[in-house]
Amino acid sequence: MQYLPNILFVAILVIGIGFFVKNLGKLRRNILLGKEVDVNNNKPTRWRNMALIALGQSKMVVRPIAGLLHIIVYLGFIIINIEVLEIIIDGIFGTHRIFAGLGPVYDFLIASFEILAVLVIVAVVVFWVRRNIIRLSRFFKPEMKGWPKKDGNLILYIEFVLMLLFLTMNAADYSLQQMNAEHYLQAGSFPVSQYISELFGSLSLPNLILLERTAWWLHIVGILFFLNYLYYSKHLHILLAFPNTYYGKLGPKGQFKNLEAVTKEVKLMLDPDADPFAAPSEDTEDPSKFGASDVMDLNWVQLLNAYTCTECGRCTNECPANQTGKKLSPRKIMMDTRDRLEEVGKVLDANKGEFKEDGKQLLDDYITREELWACTSCNACVEACPVSIDPLSIIMDMRQYLVMEQSAAPSDLNNMMGNIENNGAPWPFNQMDRLNWSKES
Repeated sequence: MQYLPNILFVAILVIGIGFFVKNLGKLRRNILLGKEVDVNNNKPTRWRNMALIALGQSKMVVRPIAGLLHIIVYLGFIIINIEVLEIIIDGIFGTHRIFAGLGPVYDFLIASFEILAVLVIVAVVVFWVRRNIIRLSRFFKPEMKGWPKKDGNLILYIEFVLMLLFLTMNAADYSLQQMNAEHYLQAGSFPVSQYISELFGSLSLPNLILLERTAWWLHIVGILFFLNYLYYSKHLHILLAFPNTYYGKLGPKGQFKNLEAVTKEVKLMLDPDADPFAAPSEDTEDPSKFGASDVMDLNWVQLLNAYTCTECGRCTNECPANQTGKKLSPRKIMMDTRDRLEEVGKVLDANKGEFKEDGKQLLDDYITREELWACTSCNACVEACPVSIDPLSIIMDMRQYLVMEQSAAPSDLNNMMGNIENNGAPWPFNQMDRLNWSKES
């Protein structure tokens, strides 16, 4: 019976981490359903982007208040993990405050954690007010109904409760230290919880121990729950922001990639030594599908983008098409891509890793053609994203499919391309008549 709490703790820890690792495997599998793309160039720039954007939060502080509050919550998540490490060691070996031997350093760490926990609580409350009382418009777009709206609030509640449990645990521990309770050695500095402990002045020693142990267990179980909740939440960006910024686009934002199959055809047409009537060699591969109609047609970086989306809405807020009432929302493009990818993943799970056609695709079933053609390709969404997500690349790939596979471009665009083909210009005038305007007096 003496080691029962330790055994129970190890069991909970193994189950929690095991389930998380299993979901990470599914996440990796789903992302790698995308096409291969070479993103290993210019590594120093990629490392710098990751350090500045993901670690340094450089694009978050463009909006100073929200950026500062986000940095506080972010630091809370990163730094308090040191305290989580101590809890894990204590839970496995039955110790209490195993790092107390660090002396003044430990006192400083605990004091820092407590101050940071209070700041996180303040930031979470402000974020909740912005969502539910001020009701910022970008949090109430059509795509933010149902689960996305609940998820945004639920994550705030989880963070709030975890910080309260941490402070309650410390406050009870502080009281027990003052009472010289057995097993509760004098360690740590408690600039916040020492005042909270005054609320527990009427509790007996056994009740204080029960309170401290309850808060301790709920805190670590809550953290394991939060860890596994990430896979189902927009807060997956806590983990994926780092690889996503590393693999982000480095070229000019207005530069679009050329299709290899089309490039080969053009080069063949321009080659004076090429025989236009020659039959293709036997080893010549058929041209691949042009553009994208489903998630498997996108590359894996685009699928990583979809999972990394924070649903913050900065992209949609900056989108000129959305501002003028068009259906397009870059945030919805990313959310739809992720939802379709998750649906494909469930099909794979149900068929032991084999994908069987389910009669659906990203185009039409999730993203409409009206949304795609509303985009002005201005790159405002790409510039606004705090974690280097590129919704425009998905839009352009799906447009490419519509034009080159289905000849389904809007009539105005078809007219323009027809004029370029026939007249060498986008206007419906014969080349011989172009200068007629100059003869008019």
